[in-house]
Amino acid sequence: MNRYGQKIRGEFINPKIKRELDERARRGYTGKGMVFFALIVLLTLFSCGGDPPARGAEPPPRTAQAGPGAPTVPAAASNPEPVFDPSSITREEHDSTKLEIQQLIQRLNNIIRGRNYNAWVSYLDNSYLATISSPEYLEQVSRSTVLVRQKIVLNSAQDYFNHVVVPSRDNDRVDEIEFISRTRVKAYTINNAGNRLRLYDLERTGTGWKIIN
Repeated sequence: MNRYGQKIRGEFINPKIKRELDERARRGYTGKGMVFFALIVLLTLFSCGGDPPARGAEPPPRTAQAGPGAPTVPAAASNPEPVFDPSSITREEHDSTKLEIQQLIQRLNNIIRGRNYNAWVSYLDNSYLATISSPEYLEQVSRSTVLVRQKIVLNSAQDYFNHVVVPSRDNDRVDEIEFISRTRVKAYTINNAGNRLRLYDLERTGTGWKIIN
């Protein structure tokens, strides 16, 4: 039993409210009016008595959405490539690399004189070989004055080797090199007028130096 100690139709009710009901019954509050009043009383009891209904789980807090003017957080930047400093190359490293390139060019001269296309291709970087094999590149070179005069049209990298490389590159000489990175160099020759002419761009790989341009 609860603190009131009385029960009506299975529910506990305050004695004061019960007396009010009895008084209204004596005064003639019957029928629909009595039922209506009883419903109000019961609703009042249910809303005030007992434990409150269990609350559901609280929804997660809403996160603020970034508006048009909200500051953005930059993504974590990857470590940038260090800028190459040519002065980091020692004189010994420069001279030994220059000697390697000179020896390479001498081998290439012999290969070109022997018109050995397969040996020449083995010194080319794959991307450079793809470039000189492309129809666009071959068409562009075919429009040069010398080839137009000779009525030569290049259709393959081997045509390029036979008609461009062999007539002009069999006696190259390396006079200077320039480091572009620790693994890339440009090889130059100095002509009779004192002008520096680029021969090749080369890159050191796991299998030796490759021509990249």
